[in-house]
Amino acid sequence: MKKICLIIILCLLFSCSVRPLADKTLDYRKLEKIPDSVNVENIVIKNLFKHQLLAHKDQQYDSARIVKNVYLPHKKLWDSCYAMIFGDENAHLFNTPAGMIRWNKTLYEKNKSQLEDRASILLNTNTKKLFKKTLTQFNKLVPYQPKAKISLIFTSLTGISFGGCNDEQFALELNNKSVDILYSLEKGLPHELNHMVYEHFRKADPDRNTALSQTIDEGFACYFTYIFFDRTMEKYEAVENMTKENWNWYIKNEKDIFTKLKPYFSDASGNNPLLRNDRHQLFPDAPKSMNYWLGFRIIEKYTEKNGPASWKDIYQLTAKEVLEKSGYEKYIESL
Repeated sequence: MKKICLIIILCLLFSCSVRPLADKTLDYRKLEKIPDSVNVENIVIKNLFKHQLLAHKDQQYDSARIVKNVYLPHKKLWDSCYAMIFGDENAHLFNTPAGMIRWNKTLYEKNKSQLEDRASILLNTNTKKLFKKTLTQFNKLVPYQPKAKISLIFTSLTGISFGGCNDEQFALELNNKSVDILYSLEKGLPHELNHMVYEHFRKADPDRNTALSQTIDEGFACYFTYIFFDRTMEKYEAVENMTKENWNWYIKNEKDIFTKLKPYFSDASGNNPLLRNDRHQLFPDAPKSMNYWLGFRIIEKYTEKNGPASWKDIYQLTAKEVLEKSGYEKYIESL
């Protein structure tokens, strides 16, 4: 998935409180034993956080470990994603060995307790088993099995949360305060994997960078999560982990939302009220992102009109076709 104009929105994904830890002492011997990377089918999970902590193990900073075991193993993530999304003024932090060495040192010194607490969550979780269980079910549902590299990391600037710039540049930011690690791995993973599958099929869509396309992309990922869990989770939870009250706000304002945001469907700048309501404040009271919810509603109406299994059609349709065949606009006119 091409995430460039979605990355800032992704930082709001699945925000919830972190589970408290019973034991707050990090077991460094256990940390050393976890593999640097784990392969689960076509997915590679890189445990970069391991070396970000081990670089400080002996109270003497091992900067060479940061370069060799954190920067180089997923160089594209740092060079082509983090160095780009945080602007030219911050690029040197991520696309140079010196920059990586510098912030990994100060990040640990200032946040030692927090980083160790977050790492302990993963040390007490069988991530390979979790990924394998999810992928087994995921591959039964989708028409394409994606290849991806996902790094579990600490970072000096957070914003991706759980996401990335493409399949080869994916990360879960362990020290992102908006992230519940286990919840993201359990409930967020199907969402992110569906982005990868959908991206594979929409590469030929000339309008793939429009706000409407990004809206369908996010809405579809949310709807797929709802399907993945056999429609047992609440719809509002599948959309940015909303509350029922959040959802009701959108339903109450649904006609106004569509009417005011429709003019921005063709915008490809990424800077519009549909994708960046936080900046433009067209709906200042909106509790979550506009495009996630609106995309979900369009997909939902599509399946109501075309049958419960018709969500599978979305992979093969352009965003415009999804909107047209959903009957959503006529539904709005009837309100």
